[in-house]
Amino acid sequence: MKKISAIFKENSESRIKNSLKDSSSVFIIKCLGLSSPDLTTLRQSLKSVRANLFIVKNTIARRALKDFGLQDSLKFIEGSCGLIFAQGEPVNACKVLYGFSKEHGQLRFEAGFLEKRFLAKNDIEALAKLPPKEVLRAKVVMCLKSPLFGLAGVLKGNLRKLVYCLEQIKLKKTS
Repeated sequence: MKKISAIFKENSESRIKNSLKDSSSVFIIKCLGLSSPDLTTLRQSLKSVRANLFIVKNTIARRALKDFGLQDSLKFIEGSCGLIFAQGEPVNACKVLYGFSKEHGQLRFEAGFLEKRFLAKNDIEALAKLPPKEVLRAKVVMCLKSPLFGLAGVLKGNLRKLVYCLEQIKLKKTS
């Protein structure tokens, strides 16, 4: 018969592996010194952007990440760590984490993975500072639209000059 601790470790490892399969991105954070109410607040704000915080023993996290093929992250699993699994937009999870880290200095980014692509601390902060998706889309539309407006203005100018020229010819013939 298995011990309860062995069952707990197996359950935790399988939970991490399932979360890795379902997530588009994973972030590793250091959360040493955060109180339980602070962690609860962080969990609630992450839940609103379809992300989950999972704090587990480092050996279990290392084993699960290694089995999933994320060996680059093993060196960041030290001390009091947490794994954040984002099923929704990874940028939204980064923004929540970044905002929370500004309020609580104990929370630090360590590393992350965006669809198995390694993200350093600077990359995660850059993602967090991106404008919202709607603003980025509007900027792309404006970039695509501005050359068309310029072309329409140039074509309209040539037509206007033609109309002025024809008007002058008409005035000369009538006078």
